[in-house]
Amino acid sequence: MADSTTMLSISDPIHMVLIKTDIFGETTLVASYFLEWRSVLGSENGVTSLTVELMGVGTESKVSVGILNIKLEMCPPLNQTLSQEVVNTQLALERQKTAEKERLFLVYAKQWWREYLQIRPSHNSRLVKIFAQDENGINRPVCSYVKPLRAGRLLDTPRQAARFVNVLGYERAPVIGGGGKQEQWCTLLAFLCRNKGDCEDHANLLCSLLLGYGLEAFVCVGTKAKGVPHAWVMTCGTDGTITFWESLTGHRYIHKPTNPDEPPVAEQPKPLYPYRTIGCVFNHQMFLGNCQPSDAVETCVFDLNDESKWKPMSEEAIKSVCAPGATTSLPPFPPLCASTIDASVTSNEIEMQLRLLVSEHRKDLGLTTVWEDQLSYLLSPALASYEFERTTSISAGNEEFQDAIRRAVPDGHTFKGFPIHFVYRNARRAFATCLRSPFCEEIICCRGDQVRLAVRVRVFTYPESACAVWIMFACECAS
Repeated sequence: MADSTTMLSISDPIHMVLIKTDIFGETTLVASYFLEWRSVLGSENGVTSLTVELMGVGTESKVSVGILNIKLEMCPPLNQTLSQEVVNTQLALERQKTAEKERLFLVYAKQWWREYLQIRPSHNSRLVKIFAQDENGINRPVCSYVKPLRAGRLLDTPRQAARFVNVLGYERAPVIGGGGKQEQWCTLLAFLCRNKGDCEDHANLLCSLLLGYGLEAFVCVGTKAKGVPHAWVMTCGTDGTITFWESLTGHRYIHKPTNPDEPPVAEQPKPLYPYRTIGCVFNHQMFLGNCQPSDAVETCVFDLNDESKWKPMSEEAIKSVCAPGATTSLPPFPPLCASTIDASVTSNEIEMQLRLLVSEHRKDLGLTTVWEDQLSYLLSPALASYEFERTTSISAGNEEFQDAIRRAVPDGHTFKGFPIHFVYRNARRAFATCLRSPFCEEIICCRGDQVRLAVRVRVFTYPESACAVWIMFACECAS
């Protein structure tokens, strides 16, 4: 029997996300709703029905998208039913406490910002992000978007986690009209359900996973080239090494600060990383504003314990609104789900569709198509090597691939190959993209004597239906 008093003390809501998927597999976030479920504790027999109105997201967060009828039932049944008055009193008390904690944190955040501006008035132009709007238009402390997240047995290393985050789709929040970028930081469940999001969503997830692996990780907010706002991840090694992780590409960069007082060299070296300025860093426990004379990443010193360089927020203040169990924080992050995609079957399906598309395209050009199955098979090691290198930054297996191709291609023939990578499984969309590459089009539309074509597809699956799709087109023909 479930203990009703214990259940009443569990303040985490049920997070429900509504996703629309079109015929091409493209997803759209329709609604995100936090259900207060504890009314069932005061209902007879532990069963109750609710009607909730679902609102849109982002710029449509005030627009109704529909009504949802919900039936709640406690399993196993309660040892005793609480009176509705007791349940309502508890909920009202929690709302009151939440409002007070939010008010106190807001007062503290305003005071912290005033002190930050007093250090240097130019700080007003730095990207110091204390609050961010979620998909429902609710302002939340940025620290609440990050929590240590363990991947179970689905991801084995931090670099594999970075690859997983990288293959989740990138999509900026839609904007109606002009005025620049629409702000929308998605909660983790909404991000994972739609399988795509903005750079902040990727950075928050990667930071959470790296924290889960025991690393000291922070989300960085700043700009990249041309002053475009951006978010990425930073880890601090025990030896003082600072590593930047680009969540959209999986690339890693070691930070080597330059001395701003040194005279400039005649020829400026190419930047080691794509980041230009940094305004603040944060994780689930800390928030620090950059108060160094320059916010240029290349000259920044990342000694986060030096308060003359990084102005910290009170960890107690952050804990009051972001710690697990705090009524203002987001509910616990959901565990990652294993992929439901069959890699072999999906690889074969995409490959067959691409063969058909190539044959039709060549037919329209008045060309016949002869497929070389053995050559197609020999492309597999290259695709596996490319994915391994993306995950580990280590190149392996290229020698065997090149040797096999040399043996397979007859004397007097030329081999051409074109690999390309996608994070979606739509063959027609991938083919259209490939044709935009002059080199790939040259292979697909190859003319000459004894032309034989090959194509190989390899799908690498990751949690939450994320996948990396590698495709390689190749041809051999008489020189």
